[in-house]
Amino acid sequence: MKVTNSSKSFILGIVLLLASSAFAQSKASVELSRPVMLNGTELKPGDYNLRWEGTGPNVEVSIRRGRTVLAKIPARVSSLEYASAYNAAVTRENGTNINTLAGFRFKGKTMAIDLGESSEEVQAASAK
Repeated sequence: MKVTNSSKSFILGIVLLLASSAFAQSKASVELSRPVMLNGTELKPGDYNLRWEGTGPNVEVSIRRGRTVLAKIPARVSSLEYASAYNAAVTRENGTNINTLAGFRFKGKTMAIDLGESSEEVQAASAK
């Protein structure tokens, strides 16, 4: 009887560990050191929380400051050859004083998030 209860507890512990690690991989925080534009909205320097939902490489990223959702945008999860040395926001020059937010890299991770690049958008751009 004790072995059965121990086995059930062990299995439950493993399931909870896997579930919590999967959840931890779908959120992160990043600090913006300069203002950036995202879908016509200026994000000022400061700390932001990210959450992403979806299956496969296509996800939807929510960018929050505190409890306020500032933007939701389609994105693509991609793999990097090497783990990033730190959390970073990736920007693109757009010909103005404020760059456009293009994606995120995460400290110690080989995954990246590229904003506004769902697989359908990538396929449409390569077909042109």
